[in-house]
Amino acid sequence: MIFRRASRPLLGLDITTSSVKLIELGRSGDGFRVESYAAEASPPNAISEKAIVDAEAVGEAVRRAVKRSGAKTRDAAIAISGDAAITKVIQMPASFTEAELEGQVEMQADQYIPFPMEEVSYDFEVLGVSEKDPDMLDVLLVATRTENVDQRQAAVEAGGLGARIVDVEAFALENACRLLKHQMPDGGMGHNVAVVDFGASSTTFSVLRDLRVIYTRDFAFGGQLLTEEIMRTYGMSLEEAGKAKKAGGLPANYEPEVLEPFIDDMSQQVSRSLQFFLASGSGREQPDQILVCGGCANITGVADVIGSRVGIPTEIGNPLGEMKLSSRAKSQGVMRDATALLTACGLALRSFD
Repeated sequence: MIFRRASRPLLGLDITTSSVKLIELGRSGDGFRVESYAAEASPPNAISEKAIVDAEAVGEAVRRAVKRSGAKTRDAAIAISGDAAITKVIQMPASFTEAELEGQVEMQADQYIPFPMEEVSYDFEVLGVSEKDPDMLDVLLVATRTENVDQRQAAVEAGGLGARIVDVEAFALENACRLLKHQMPDGGMGHNVAVVDFGASSTTFSVLRDLRVIYTRDFAFGGQLLTEEIMRTYGMSLEEAGKAKKAGGLPANYEPEVLEPFIDDMSQQVSRSLQFFLASGSGREQPDQILVCGGCANITGVADVIGSRVGIPTEIGNPLGEMKLSSRAKSQGVMRDATALLTACGLALRSFD
C-alpha cells in the first residue's frame, strides 16, 4: 500500500477540504519537469475533517482536474492524513528472509495496532540495521483503518483514476522537502530547517535535519479561518469570501482589521510550534531557517513578519523553483499555486522510487 514501488508514471493527487490538486512530474536531466497540473475547488461539505463523506462529488472534482490538466496517466498516488495513521518502528531479526519478515510482521502487528486487524490496512518497510542491536533490523510499520483508504480510493475511482499508491501526508511532505533544498543553507545538510505548510483547515510544522524529518506536529489552523473572518466582517457567503480573498478589492479596513491580525496568528502558531519542538527532546537546537509553504504563504509580506517575530530567517518555500514547466502546466497557473503543492509533489515523486 504505502511502500509499493511504482513502475510507471503517477499523478500526485492531494485531496483537501479546500481543493483537489493534481500534478505530474517527469525527469529533466538531473532534475524534474512539471508535465501537467490542475486544481479544482473541493465540493462544499464533501470533505469533513479530512474524511471524504461524498466520494462521488469529490470524484467529479478529480475528473474535472484530470481533464483540465491534459494528463494521460491514469494511475495516482494519494495520501491519508497523519492523524489517521499509526506509525511504529519495531525490531526484527536481521537473519530473516523477506518471506519470514512479512509473516512475522503480520503476526506481531496486532500488538501495536489498537483496532481489530480485519478493519486495518497496513504496510511495512525495512529501515536498516538497528543502532541498538546489529543483529536486528529496524522496521517501520504503518497502519490505518481500512475505511480511511476506501474513502479515498472510491473518490479517485469515481474520478476515472486508479489509486496505485496510498501514502501518508507526513511521508509525502518529507519526500517533497528535497525539492526545497535549493533554498536551504548548504542544501539542508548539517542544518535544522523548519518547514511550515499552512493548509486550509490544518497546518503541518516539520523540522528537518539533513533533509530528514526529525519532528512533526499537525494542528488545527489554516486559511479557512481568514476566509470565515472575511465572511463575517463583510456579510459575504463562504464562496464570495474565498474569491475576494484571492482577487482582492476588499474595503480599505481589510488589511489593518482582518489580514494583519490573521498574520499575527500565523506568527504565534509558528512561535508556539518552535517551543514545542525545542521542548520535545534533549539537544534540540533552534532551526537555522524557516520555509513557509501552503496557500497562506502567498500573503504579501508574511515571511518577513514571521521572521521578525521569531528571530529566524524566513522565506517562502517553492518546491517548483528549480523545475522546468510544460506549456500546459504554465497555462494552468502552476507557479501561482507552487507554495501549496508540497504534498502533491511528494506524491508525484513516488513515480521515481
